Amino acid sequence: MHIRKPLLAAAATAALAAGALASFAGLGTAQAADASAGAAAGGVRIAYYDQWSVYGNAFYPKHLDTRGIAGKLDVINYSFGNIHPTNLTCFEANKAAGDDNNPSAGDGAGDSYADYQKSFSAADSVSGVADKWDQPIVGVFNQFKQLKAKYPHLKINISLGGWTYSKYFSDAAKTDASRKKLVSSCIDQYIKGNLPVEGGYGGQGVAAGIFDGIDIDWEYPGSSGGHLGNHYAPEDKQNFTLLLKEFREQLDAYGQANGGKKYMLTSALPAGQDKIKYIETDKIGAYLDYANIMTYDMHGAWDSDGPTYHQSPLYSPAGDPTDPIAPGTQKYSIDNAIDSWIDGNAAYGITGGFPADKLTLGYEFYYRGWKGVPAGANNGLAQSATGASGARPTSQQAGIANYKELGGLVDNPATTFWDDQAKASYFYKDGEFFTGLNQKAIQARVDYGKQRGLAGAMMYSLLGLDNNTTLLNQISDALGGTTVPPTTPPTTPPTTPPTTPPTTPPTTPPTGCGSTPAYVAGTIYTAGNEVAHNGRKYKAQWWTQNETPGTTGEWGVWKDLGAC
Repeated sequence: MHIRKPLLAAAATAALAAGALASFAGLGTAQAADASAGAAAGGVRIAYYDQWSVYGNAFYPKHLDTRGIAGKLDVINYSFGNIHPTNLTCFEANKAAGDDNNPSAGDGAGDSYADYQKSFSAADSVSGVADKWDQPIVGVFNQFKQLKAKYPHLKINISLGGWTYSKYFSDAAKTDASRKKLVSSCIDQYIKGNLPVEGGYGGQGVAAGIFDGIDIDWEYPGSSGGHLGNHYAPEDKQNFTLLLKEFREQLDAYGQANGGKKYMLTSALPAGQDKIKYIETDKIGAYLDYANIMTYDMHGAWDSDGPTYHQSPLYSPAGDPTDPIAPGTQKYSIDNAIDSWIDGNAAYGITGGFPADKLTLGYEFYYRGWKGVPAGANNGLAQSATGASGARPTSQQAGIANYKELGGLVDNPATTFWDDQAKASYFYKDGEFFTGLNQKAIQARVDYGKQRGLAGAMMYSLLGLDNNTTLLNQISDALGGTTVPPTTPPTTPPTTPPTTPPTTPPTTPPTGCGSTPAYVAGTIYTAGNEVAHNGRKYKAQWWTQNETPGTTGEWGVWKDLGAC
């Protein structure tokens, strides 16, 4: 699960009333496009960037560039957008979410200030240029625009819902009319970029071109295991499928009407059999590009007295001390979750049938921990405890610590232990027990994903990384992908013209298309420039040089405007 506050992960257990994160799933038409041309089969990389990162943590979109993060990702999901409690539409507001124990915590909440009203200085911006007062849009949205100019391969989705903002999904998905209304409003706001004018910013089309798709993080259809006060109903199971179908159809229609662009549709989805059973696993794959399975938060300090156990065990061995999931006998594990999605699980009424190559495994950038844990025979594993580990400065919640907050605990051989049956790492020192990822656990998870033919990795969330982006680097290396360097436009034109002219003129000058000039290799083009090439017109979506129109694919810089 994903939460709307500084990192709070949602447990896959039904007892997760204490707090959780968010789920996702996504897939397109029958022939869903890759996130980028560079995403090798089985190696897609999707990660969440949280809206609240720009405040106390001062983790700006700029750092996605300077720390090498953007070059290691195919898709960034920006979390989270909300659903209006009465209009049942996407909307923007500048209202903080309430306390997690409040059933109305997310009602009417949002952060339009972070989205498009917060100005960034030159030192804090991706471009190195300060925002101006008369820009139509600033904030994270504008920073994303600059980031995409430097990383043309990168796709950015808006993620809707999460732990705190899923309350009204059930209502919005209830009828054909309400589904159409919600989807239309989300496309209007995020894809067409029509933002309400607030604080002197916003307006028609000002955010167009920033988002490449929509991520649905409904936690959870048909289940009482979501946030306190969430609405849910038996018909959510069918209505979730119909909602994804509506998103797919409207995204496709808008893309076709605008140069044939393919828009992504993804979703964060549960890893617990008690929640998967409320989803039509054999049907939603027809509409999603990727289904991102939240394979973490299976155990944590909401069981304050223990037993301590892994939050993301790859397998559930005979010695697993945790309770089985009612009404069956299975326990939580990554393998049991993936089996349910692909092969089904009769004991829980799960049909299965989801395409393996559209599933991503979740990788958590935080740790769950207990205090007052005796060492026992296994260095704190499967022991009693006296409560959750203390709150840390950036995670700000008892029982959770980000990678960057645990110092050398995770990387110290003296405090790191391996459970070879569950294929999971854990960490123990002075009565504190933590569960989460290290390099060995990452490699085991990546190997498992490749063996099952899965799509790749989903990571929650980038805010948990240290400055060296250790966990992301380990995941990227294990997946076997390459880093995509930034494309930096020259800041000044060449000061000295070439001294030697070409020895021979080109034999065939490039031909234009009416008033549209011909594409010329080596020329710098910026967003909005139109050219002709091989009898077709193209429009540049961002800064580019030496990317020939017609060769960059449907996700590329050149938008095909049709034949001359």
